[in-house]
Amino acid sequence: MAFPHRPDAPELPDFSMLKRLARDQLIYLLEQQHEVDKLYKVENKPALSSSEQLCFLVRPRIKNMRYIANLVNADKLAGRTRKYKVIFSPQKFYACEMVLEEEGIYGDVSCDEWAFSLLPLDVDLLSMELPEFFRDYFLEGDQRWINTVAQALHLLSTLYGSFPNCYGIGRCAKMSYELWRKLEEEEDGETKGRRPEIGHIFLLDRDMDFVTALCSQVVYEGLVDDTFRIKCGSVDFGPEVTSSDKSLKVLLNAEDKVFNEIRNEHFSNVFGFLSQKARNLQAQYDRRRGMDIKQMKNFVSQELKGLKQEHRLLSLHIGACESIMKKKTKQDFQELIKTEHALLEGFSIRESTSYIEEHIDRQVSPIESLRLMCLLSITENTDKAAGKITDAFSSLAKRSNFRAISKKLNLIPRVDGEYDLKVPRDMAYVFSGAYVPLSCRIIEQVLERRSWQGLDEVVRLLNCSEFAFTDMIKDDKASSESLRLILVVFLGGCTFSEISALRFLGREKGYRFIFLTTAVTNSARLMEAMSEVKA
Repeated sequence: MAFPHRPDAPELPDFSMLKRLARDQLIYLLEQQHEVDKLYKVENKPALSSSEQLCFLVRPRIKNMRYIANLVNADKLAGRTRKYKVIFSPQKFYACEMVLEEEGIYGDVSCDEWAFSLLPLDVDLLSMELPEFFRDYFLEGDQRWINTVAQALHLLSTLYGSFPNCYGIGRCAKMSYELWRKLEEEEDGETKGRRPEIGHIFLLDRDMDFVTALCSQVVYEGLVDDTFRIKCGSVDFGPEVTSSDKSLKVLLNAEDKVFNEIRNEHFSNVFGFLSQKARNLQAQYDRRRGMDIKQMKNFVSQELKGLKQEHRLLSLHIGACESIMKKKTKQDFQELIKTEHALLEGFSIRESTSYIEEHIDRQVSPIESLRLMCLLSITENTDKAAGKITDAFSSLAKRSNFRAISKKLNLIPRVDGEYDLKVPRDMAYVFSGAYVPLSCRIIEQVLERRSWQGLDEVVRLLNCSEFAFTDMIKDDKASSESLRLILVVFLGGCTFSEISALRFLGREKGYRFIFLTTAVTNSARLMEAMSEVKA
């Protein structure tokens, strides 16, 4: 389901400019400022180099500073003198410089920053590639990335014009918005006069909706992420997928025609689509049999290369589907999904609790068990839920309003008969018709109203009465096309299920959604961020 857009759907902005800007800035930093001819990756092993100058391009993380400090101090002990350059991306933090000072090497290194904060992963997806944002802000209360978000939004408005309609919900969203507006005011002349390309922007905190992020994904792209881990828009398919003794790194975006047609599909439809695609491809190959020499020459020069590429991609996605099927059958995926749906709907809580307890007893996966316990805790008022598990949570978990929010926003669709996953009726298809993602429903409702008006009770239940905002700037230059383009900013990460749901909504309503996220996330990444020991 590539979600073909209506003929009147607005065109997406060209984000290749972001890549060019970042590349040009890096080249300037490396060649003009520091005369660098080679970069070294920060790893858990020494950089073996005879160069008299070492340059490190790093994220501003404490462990990276320790690594560089160990290397510089090792050179000092060996009596070696070199120049050391550290380029921080997307920005330099005082805490990192403090570590360099503590380690006694601050005077030995020169520091700079590369403000590369927006990586276009696809035609409609931008990522800041900051997986640590979620833990740093939502768990540690560290606000250092707020400025990075504000700078990224400022860059977008500078390149693509101001956003006439702004909406947001959450403490982090409001802080980011206010700092971004301050930057806009300081450099007011840059966006004035430019015609807005994007009519709406929506900022949303991840902690507004943990439920969606904790659910198992069943759209193809989400399942690929859950199974193989998509990183920076690409995935490593192992020998079980490639049907060879080698792994293969594959870029997953709209340029992969096979992937683009199945990425948003419910997994139950994917095999049927791929089988039909294989038959169509074979029919195109078979056309060669009746060709004369001239036709064959045209076929080889114009079509054969494309057919071979499509065949290769088709084989990879069939292999990926088979691998997913094997793993999910082994994990008894259907029983797991049934339990999740029961938790979402508020039925059979005692049976669901028993399933979770059995999951723990069988030691299937600590992360999975923790995920299910969190889902139980959030979807139920923990003092009402049954079983030993929730007794442990009762002292930690806040009283959940999910059930009330679910009723207010109709998150659990009422369906007569079986939900048709081949022809979805609403965004609930991304969870097999059982649940409409809360984050996506909020966005849908606010866009319909063009404000939070009429959603006061929902905002109160989300504990966000102080942090829901609307800002509309009258802009006569905004075209009707731009007003159907919506930038959704997920602070703390978004899932591929949410992206698929909003793509569906866009097709139904005549919108086009663009996604900006601090990082793409899923239930396992969320749990790992919560459970890891911070260095």
